[in-house]
Amino acid sequence: MGKNMDTNDYLLGAIETLKRQIIVISDDYTILASRTKPDKSAGSGQDIKGQFCHSALYNLPKPCANCPVREVIRTGKPTISLPRMDNCTSACLYAYPMEIKENDTPAIVVLDFHLPSLDECDERRIASNAFLRNLIYSAVDGVIAADMTGRILIFNRAATEITGYSKEEAFESLDIRNLYPKGDAHRIMGYLRSDAHGKKGVIRSYKQLALQRDGTTIPISLNASIVYEGDREIATIGFFHDLTGTLRMEAELEKTQTQLLQAEKMSSLGKLAAGVAHQLNNPLGGITLFAQLMLEEHELSDDAKSDLSRIQRDAERCSAIVKELLEFARQTNREVRPHDINTIVSRTLFLLKNQSIFQNIDIVETYDKTLPQIPADGQQLNHVFMNIILNGADAMAGKGRLEIRTGFSADQTMVKIEISDTGPGIDKNLLSTIFEPFFTTKEVGKGTGLGLSMAYGIIESHGGRIWAENREPTGTRFIILLPLKLSKDLTPGIY
Repeated sequence: MGKNMDTNDYLLGAIETLKRQIIVISDDYTILASRTKPDKSAGSGQDIKGQFCHSALYNLPKPCANCPVREVIRTGKPTISLPRMDNCTSACLYAYPMEIKENDTPAIVVLDFHLPSLDECDERRIASNAFLRNLIYSAVDGVIAADMTGRILIFNRAATEITGYSKEEAFESLDIRNLYPKGDAHRIMGYLRSDAHGKKGVIRSYKQLALQRDGTTIPISLNASIVYEGDREIATIGFFHDLTGTLRMEAELEKTQTQLLQAEKMSSLGKLAAGVAHQLNNPLGGITLFAQLMLEEHELSDDAKSDLSRIQRDAERCSAIVKELLEFARQTNREVRPHDINTIVSRTLFLLKNQSIFQNIDIVETYDKTLPQIPADGQQLNHVFMNIILNGADAMAGKGRLEIRTGFSADQTMVKIEISDTGPGIDKNLLSTIFEPFFTTKEVGKGTGLGLSMAYGIIESHGGRIWAENREPTGTRFIILLPLKLSKDLTPGIY
């Protein structure tokens, strides 16, 4: 020991040198003595003796939730209190009971100390939590978690976009069951609790409808799981992937594939039709010629003349079919030049409307006068419109309403022609096949099944589109789109 310091002096010097706070507190939380640390924390730099520790140090109305003094009073043993997220200090507190003489006030010594590694871990934890929150919030898919009562725990930005609920609405009043059509939430929980869709507690890529805030539904692919604490279910979490765009692309792809298949079929059958037509033309010409010669050069009975006339009529009908085959196979010349589509349609109607089949048909024409001229073969388009209009008249059995309307397509890049009738309509199962060659709903001998096929080929060769749909409550509408500008495969001139 030094000459000028005894043991107590050394102990007091050590306490003064210690850069921590030492406080002596009574069992009613009154500060009996203190050695405060030299910083800006509550109570430093002022006399806090006689005050309640929780008030003087932390400005709290009652002892802290993790108060070590209370634990020492309860057990009579030393204790360490680690920092809590809701506590006002990040320091650890070590408290122990003092040995006191009889009649002295019971006292507890509290020493605070920092664990740098804990501080660093806390900073990393806070940063990690912030990153995790941003990750969930920025996820492309909707992320929604709920406790077992249905109360929402997690609801990210994509969930808002998919469901239409704001984050505030979700946390305050939304029940997870309200995001599914009636009964679906119960069914999905049943799947999660079984192994019907893979591993128990998990479902993957499950196609489902989600119910939006306005009551409409949206198709989703659902990946979901149950969150467990031991064996106890405490929450569910689901990842909602919006399938609207995917299904739209699949539908467009399927439609494109159908059109390509139809185009390929038309091309193959066109080549076949051209060959058959050329082979039939010569013998049909001979049948017609020699039947006429026999009628003119021989004395025949009336029965023989009738039979020869029948042969002529049938041969001429075969020639008409051959002509349609040649049209179908595009073996006739095409003359492409600028045309007014309104003039083409009205000219076709002029040739037809005075025929007997149209006497009891009300024809309504609505033309857009602002339409520009388009590059087209007028004769071929005449044939297309004539075929569709006659089909409509046949479907109405000569009595009804025929409507023709022209205008622009929705994107203003094409001319749109609509031809509607009030007939019985077309079976929805047949709408996709009516443009196939040799398909017809007419009685045997009344139709070749080539008219709409030829129309499809002509419109396609112009770079356009044609399709049919049923009207409500009855009737059929044919829609034709023709481009305003020439495609690279269609140039002015005679083909």
